[in-house]
Amino acid sequence: MELFSAAFFLSLINIVFIDLILAGDNAIVIGMAARKLPHTVQKKAILYGTGGAVILRIAATLVVVWLLGIPWLLAIGGLMLIYIAYKVLADDGNHDNIEAKDKLWPAIRTIVVADAAMGLDNVIAVAGASQQHTVLVIIGLLISVPIVVWGSTLFIKLLDKFPWIAYVGAAVLAYTAAKMITEERHFLHFFEAHMVLRYLVIAVVVLTVLLAGYLKKRQQAAHSQAHPIPR
Repeated sequence: MELFSAAFFLSLINIVFIDLILAGDNAIVIGMAARKLPHTVQKKAILYGTGGAVILRIAATLVVVWLLGIPWLLAIGGLMLIYIAYKVLADDGNHDNIEAKDKLWPAIRTIVVADAAMGLDNVIAVAGASQQHTVLVIIGLLISVPIVVWGSTLFIKLLDKFPWIAYVGAAVLAYTAAKMITEERHFLHFFEAHMVLRYLVIAVVVLTVLLAGYLKKRQQAAHSQAHPIPR
């Protein structure tokens, strides 16, 4: 891929969008870890904690980009990303296990560790969308992470107000996953010779993820109505 070409910028937009869609959990982690700190210290904890998380995220993503060049790992990464796309719609948003800290450095440590533990989906998704282009990874994360830090609350509110954004995000992730699988070197020659079949596989993966996520959401809504949380 040529640097700063139309394809480069399209992939960059894709990476930023994917990272934002998957950033809801990470934004909640940051907020929960720092919520007991005095307001004067909260911004420092969020800034330093996010900075540490960004460095780890870029390093981990670059490692995964390199690993995806190993035979079969592109297909395995694609399969993992299909599950991540489904999880975007099916996740019930339970984050009760994130412990709030009342001191600056323990809060920073909690943010970095929790983000690293929960950031695997972002790493795999961004690595897959980058088409193994390291410059894309770095620029994409440098753009999206500040948006997550400063605009995470707004983005979460947007997702609550417009649930269809989550479906668009899941579709983009599922498309990226299917593309990764069909571009696995062991399958690439076959799919290049049968382009219609390739597009069919991509369409089936996207529609299956969206349908499975929709049905899971309906099941969760029915369960919530049958077992309302007591107040």
